[in-house]
Amino acid sequence: MQGGVESARQQGTPQGGPLSPLLANVMLDEVDKELERRGHCFARYADDCNVYVRSHRAGERVMALLRRLYARLHLKVNETKSAVASVFGRKFLGYSFWVAKGREVKRRVADKPMATFKQRIRELTRRSGGRSMTETVQKLRPYLLGWKAYFGLAQTPRVLLTLDEWLRHRLRAIQLKHWKRGKTKYRELLVLGATPLVARRVAGSSRCWWRNSDRLLKTVLTIGYYDRLGVPRLS
Repeated sequence: MQGGVESARQQGTPQGGPLSPLLANVMLDEVDKELERRGHCFARYADDCNVYVRSHRAGERVMALLRRLYARLHLKVNETKSAVASVFGRKFLGYSFWVAKGREVKRRVADKPMATFKQRIRELTRRSGGRSMTETVQKLRPYLLGWKAYFGLAQTPRVLLTLDEWLRHRLRAIQLKHWKRGKTKYRELLVLGATPLVARRVAGSSRCWWRNSDRLLKTVLTIGYYDRLGVPRLS
């Protein structure tokens, strides 16, 4: 469909459809078998593949091998996206690697998808949207649950905890802006169980939403509060 109009497709397959990975598996089966026969450790999804070797020299040999194997299939290696490089400088399907204590290699979310995550959260939680907190959470849930499911293999609990804290901080700032006036803040905070002293101090604060949403307000709009609203935890 282009511009809302359906048209017959003469070549190629729809991006994101299930047919492309299936055809890639059929086409590249003999490449996989050759890599297995040679004892290489590799991971492939459709046409995206990483082969892990012990040295740069071995990597050059494998790259030459892949060029030959693909040439037999009338395919070409995308030279702009392919390289023989350290595994720590590359990403695969949104993941990259890091070295933990004891030189243990672990998985993490790569930098680009991490930045994309934050940008998407900002779009879904625009403070000028005029939506209630319940509506904001309803919009957030599908994205957060999908992201958490996809990146559930990440071995970075502190990073995920920091993302959780950043997200709740942003939601508290949105809530403050929704309340606007000091009287409204005071009244709503009392309803949520704040003491009169805390409610008065938060209500009397300036209009710096981000700074003020990370202080006393945390004692009222707690982790449990957002759990009850249905905000998924990432960590």
